[in-house]
Amino acid sequence: QVQLVESGGGLVQAGGSLRLSCAASGRTFGFYAMGWFRQAPGKEREFVAAITSGGYYADSVKGRFTISRDNAGNTVYLQMNSLKPEDTAVYSCAADRNLGGSVYSDGNYDYWGQGTQVTVSS
Repeated sequence: QVQLVESGGGLVQAGGSLRLSCAASGRTFGFYAMGWFRQAPGKEREFVAAITSGGYYADSVKGRFTISRDNAGNTVYLQMNSLKPEDTAVYSCAADRNLGGSVYSDGNYDYWGQGTQVTVSS
């Protein structure tokens, strides 16, 4: 059994920064990719960023967000800078055990956290 627990969400003013963390516990060996997705009220869940040996980003966050992973590969971080009101959403982390498939697709991930709220005020 694998559990993913996010932390670091909160309320921040536009232009501010937040750092999200996602810690995996349980059978954590062999994650191929870990990623972040977000869902705003009334909208579909969307890809934000993912990391394998390199980082992948949605165009909307490129240059503002940075994804990283600890050496053991069990904790993933999302540093979010220059936040905008349109970044407001519930952010969820996800882990994928399987090599191959698209890191951009939420259907590719095997495990999900509960999510953490990020609210950016204007």
